[in-house]
Amino acid sequence: MAGQHFPVTRLEGVSREQFMQHLYPQRKPLVLEGIDLGPCTSKWTVDYLSQVGGKKEVKIHVAAVAQMDFIKLYLLTSWSRGQLKRSIKNSLFQSHYHEQHIKDISSYGHQRALVERDEKYYLRSLGEDPRKDVADIRKQFPLLKEDIKFPEFFKEEQFFSSVFRISSPGLQLWTHYDVMDNLLIQVTGKKRVVLFSPRDAQYLYLKGTKSEVLNIDNPDLAKYPLFSKARRYECSLEAGDVLFIPALWFHNVISEEFGVGVNIFWKHLPSECYDKTDTYGNKDPTAASRAAQILDRALKTLAELPEEYRDFYARRMVLHIQDKAYSKNSE
Repeated sequence: MAGQHFPVTRLEGVSREQFMQHLYPQRKPLVLEGIDLGPCTSKWTVDYLSQVGGKKEVKIHVAAVAQMDFIKLYLLTSWSRGQLKRSIKNSLFQSHYHEQHIKDISSYGHQRALVERDEKYYLRSLGEDPRKDVADIRKQFPLLKEDIKFPEFFKEEQFFSSVFRISSPGLQLWTHYDVMDNLLIQVTGKKRVVLFSPRDAQYLYLKGTKSEVLNIDNPDLAKYPLFSKARRYECSLEAGDVLFIPALWFHNVISEEFGVGVNIFWKHLPSECYDKTDTYGNKDPTAASRAAQILDRALKTLAELPEEYRDFYARRMVLHIQDKAYSKNSE
């Protein structure tokens, strides 16, 4: 279990002005209650979504265990049982029809399991051509457009994407960060969300944008001893709740019930700071990517020195980065 625990602040009836002028600049997670989201919270039942989605083909992730691991991901757009049996991966990416997927994903016991009988399903909507188009529920699922109102807590030109998500009960998504601000709208069902501050990145055993620590409630501290130092912020979301997740805040999401949600991502930084080829919104800002490439080259240069010298100058580099780049502001 992580060390310090804090509840995420909950506020009801927050106006656009109050959020943008007073809450947004604090750069802290926040649960917003009583936001007008339209009729989606009562209308988006399993039967309704199955009917509206119809025969639209969607991509789903299939996990044989509750803790989905995208560090070791097996990507498929079609499947055969032979491939699945040979796979030692945790997650699969499948083509599926929306109507049947909704019915499968809402069930505790699946009649047509692809991997295991207790497998978990997860839908994350994509653009029509994921290589070029961002996800926008209003375009990929136009019949749902009139059912949901997006909170107007950012400028229209900052909008990046709106991602439609459906999760099996018990599914746990990996701890990761996003490079854009987002609102997680819990339309139906219940979720538990655990967040970690960007300042605690050194305790999360990162591999890219994701943490290697999958079981955050009962971590293997022999393998991940520093994880106990990470401060943990936690909240529960029910239908109608909206969670503001600032960019760079790590989050782990557990679906306590079958649930439908929508993430709205927008650009906190000027548009030119982001990778123009990024349709998922998960590539680091271009300046950060360039800095990482420069660091890699510096490390290769240091490797030319004997170990004693390499160690000494590497420590000096770390101290220099801390002095010049770390924020002096306390949380």
